[in-house]
Amino acid sequence: MIKTPSHPETIPFLVNGDKLNRYEFERRYNATPNLKKAELIEGIVYMAAALRFKSHSQPHAWILVWLGTYAVVTPGVELGIEPSVRLDVDNEPQPDAVLMITPEAGGQAKLSEDDYIEGAPELVVEIAASSVAIDLHAKKQAYRRNGVKEYIVWQVLDRKLSWFYLEQGEYLELNPDNKGIIQSRIFPGLWLAVTELLAGNMQQVLTILQAGLQSPEYAAFVNKLPGSDKVY
Repeated sequence: MIKTPSHPETIPFLVNGDKLNRYEFERRYNATPNLKKAELIEGIVYMAAALRFKSHSQPHAWILVWLGTYAVVTPGVELGIEPSVRLDVDNEPQPDAVLMITPEAGGQAKLSEDDYIEGAPELVVEIAASSVAIDLHAKKQAYRRNGVKEYIVWQVLDRKLSWFYLEQGEYLELNPDNKGIIQSRIFPGLWLAVTELLAGNMQQVLTILQAGLQSPEYAAFVNKLPGSDKVY
């Protein structure tokens, strides 16, 4: 009997618009060379195009400066940049930024054995070109359904920032106070001067954040977190 040699299975590469479940998405993702960013949203693959500076890269950096300043002084809180997030069988987005409470501090997401986020981070941020982007439609529904507690979408070309919070399974929009500041409901002390951010005035954005970090509600929050003795 002559045996025909078996050929190893060829795994198809990811293609924009593929309709896959999360497990097949990850299998193809790992087999696709030179892949920088791909997301699975409601069972459909979206692959990122080249990013422009003023309409994405710079706003992304400003958001990270703001969130990073908060994270480095707040025990039990971690910041991630474009992590793959395993939400459910049809959704594995790569949000521009996530802010999480660690599992040890009572957070709702965890890290898998292979170092992916599983479950919903407390806060997700997306930089969108405009209000027609997927971030305000299919992604928003996926984040809402999976329990992301706060969701920020910066619509750069529209010069608008929308901050949603989860209330009884629906997203409601947080509005600035009479000083133009939005205060997180999940992360006390995380204050954002929206108009200043949209204008690129990061010095004032950080000044307002520092005021939030000096607030009584922030002090009460960190006192309940592991490692609060390290806060200064």
